[in-house]
Amino acid sequence: MTETPPEPIDLAMARKVLDAQPFSRLVRARITRFGEGAATLEIGAREELRQQNGFLHGGVLAYAADNSITFAAGTTLGPAVLTSGFSIQYVRPATGVKLVAHAVVVHTGRRQAVVRCELFSESEEGGEDARTLCAIAQGTVLSTA
Repeated sequence: MTETPPEPIDLAMARKVLDAQPFSRLVRARITRFGEGAATLEIGAREELRQQNGFLHGGVLAYAADNSITFAAGTTLGPAVLTSGFSIQYVRPATGVKLVAHAVVVHTGRRQAVVRCELFSESEEGGEDARTLCAIAQGTVLSTA
């Protein structure tokens, strides 16, 4: 029996999926790029997402890494995916006005993908020149289809 490939989803559908996640709405995450083995999530650095020293909480970075990794894998495996595990290395504190998590599929097979994610804090000036690397993550995502 031949498997039917999953129906691809686009940026608009990815945004609907993200908005259907209550926790994503709570942190006000936005997906700004989706497709061709990559996904980018952005989160505004609000006061309630910071820890006692004023940096974005590590849990916010871990959430952004996990979700962007899963969305990136969804571009190659289809929409029915779950993270099976990921690791994150914090490089420096996340400061600035925005967190950007950019994930890229490193390898994809029939049922799983390995994805790398870089997380940047962005200063008020905005744009890629104002980004500072704050964490690196890698994860494995499984197809549940």
